[in-house]
Amino acid sequence: MGLGPSIQIRQSQQLVLTPQLAQAIKLLALSNVELEAAIAEEVSKNPLLDVGSSDDGEDPGEAGETPSDAPSLTDELIPGAGEDDRPLDYDFNGEALQNDSFADVTVASGSGEEFDFDRIEATAASLAEYLEGQLHGASGPRAALAEIIVGQLDVNGYLSTPIADIARDTGATAAEVEDALRLVQDLDPSGVGARSLSECLALQAQAADRYDPAMARLIDNLELLARGRMNDLKRICGVDDEDLADMVAELRAYDPKPGSRFSSEAVEQVTADVFVRRTREGFLVELNGAALPRLLVNRRYYQELRQGPQDKASKAWLSECLASANWLVKALDQRARTIVKVVSEIVKTQQGFFERGAEALKPLTLRQVAEAIDMHESTVSRVTTNKYLLCDRGLVELKYFFRSGVASSDGEGDGASAEAVKSAIREIIDREAEVLSDDAIAALLKQRGFDCARRTVVKYRELLGIGSSVQRRRQRKIAGLG
Repeated sequence: MGLGPSIQIRQSQQLVLTPQLAQAIKLLALSNVELEAAIAEEVSKNPLLDVGSSDDGEDPGEAGETPSDAPSLTDELIPGAGEDDRPLDYDFNGEALQNDSFADVTVASGSGEEFDFDRIEATAASLAEYLEGQLHGASGPRAALAEIIVGQLDVNGYLSTPIADIARDTGATAAEVEDALRLVQDLDPSGVGARSLSECLALQAQAADRYDPAMARLIDNLELLARGRMNDLKRICGVDDEDLADMVAELRAYDPKPGSRFSSEAVEQVTADVFVRRTREGFLVELNGAALPRLLVNRRYYQELRQGPQDKASKAWLSECLASANWLVKALDQRARTIVKVVSEIVKTQQGFFERGAEALKPLTLRQVAEAIDMHESTVSRVTTNKYLLCDRGLVELKYFFRSGVASSDGEGDGASAEAVKSAIREIIDREAEVLSDDAIAALLKQRGFDCARRTVVKYRELLGIGSSVQRRRQRKIAGLG
C-alpha cells in the first residue's frame, strides 16, 4: 500500500480553559486585598457593575432580574452545564493559573463615603533618614563625612566598611574619618556606627554612664561570658558575684542590633477571611462580609443603554458586558461557598485546636480535606493560600492547620501533628526543674503518647530556637547569678 495524503475525521475530548473559567479560578486563590483590587479593576472596565454595601436599599430581586433577550447563565458553577459554566475543580497547568497582582489598581468605594485615611499607614523613617535628621544641625567637612558614614551602615546599624576605604573614596585622612565616626556614634540610638558587637555594647554602656574599667574588661571578654566561665570573669574584672551579676544584667538590657528597629519594609495588613464562632451546637463558620464590597449588576442602566440607538457592534458589546457582570457575581458567590466548605471541614477535623489549643492539632493534608468534600487537591490549595481565620485563639492562617505529624506511642489513633509535639517539648523544657537531655525529653513525650526518637526531639527543639542541655545549663548558671 503506497503512502499518500488523505482526509480523516477524528473525534476527541479535551479540556479548554475559557477566560471566564480562568478568571473564576484566579479569584479563588486571591487574598482579600488582591480580590478587592481585582473587583475595582472590573468595575472600572464594566459600566454595568456597581459596588455597594450590604445595607443598600436596592431590591435584590429587581437587581437580579435578567432581560429576556439577555444571555442566560446558569445559577450553579459547580457542577456546570454551559460551555462557560464548567466546574472550577480541575487541576490545570500552573502556567495557565498564574495569579496576577492587582496592587497597582486603585480601589474605588461605591458607598459614597469619604476616603478612609485610617487605612493609610505612615511609613516609618529608615535608619539613615533618622540619623541624617540629627545631623542637620552640623556643618562642615566633618558633617559631610558623617553623612557618608551613615550611608554605609547596614540594617543593624553596624559599619562594615573599613575606615581606610572610606578615607580613600572621600579623599579624607583616616583621622578625619575616625572623628566623623565618633560624631555618628554619639547619635541616637546609642550603639550605631559600631564595628563589632563589643564596640556596640561599649557605646551603649558609655551612653548609660556604666562604662567603668570592670565593665570594659567584661565587654572585652564576651567569649568567656558565652561559655559561662563566671569564675574567670570575676578574676579578670576584679568583682564579686553580686557585682558581676549586676554587670551581666546591664549587658542583657542593651540592644545588640540598634538599627534593626528601623525597618524599611512595609507592614502587611492582614484581614480575616473567615470567622469561627463557638455556639451551643458547635462551631459556626461564616465569611467576613465587611472585608469586601458588595458587587451588583445595574439592570436599570442596562435597560437604558439597550433602549437607546445602537448598532450591531454596540449591542454585542452590551451583551458581553452583561454576561461578564453576571459571571463575575456568580464566581464571587461560588468562591465564598467554596471557602466556607473547605474551612468547615478544617474546623471539623481540627476541632481539638479550637477547644484546647495547638497541642491538640492533628496531622492533616490537603488530600484528606479534598477527599472529604469531594474536590480536587489543587482547589483546596488555592482556597487555603493567603487566607486567614479568626477565632477565640487569634488570627490563624489556613495553611497552619496542615501539618505533618508523628505516630502515637500505642500505635492507635491518628497520631499528633508536629506543632503539637513542638508545643509539648516547649512545655516540658519550660517546666523542667533540672535540665533534661534530649533522651529524657523523648521518654517524657512517649509517656504523653508521642512516639518521638531523640533526633526528632533535636530537630523540633532547634526549630523552636531552644538550646541543647549544655547551653541551657550555661544559661541557668548565668541567670542564677542574676
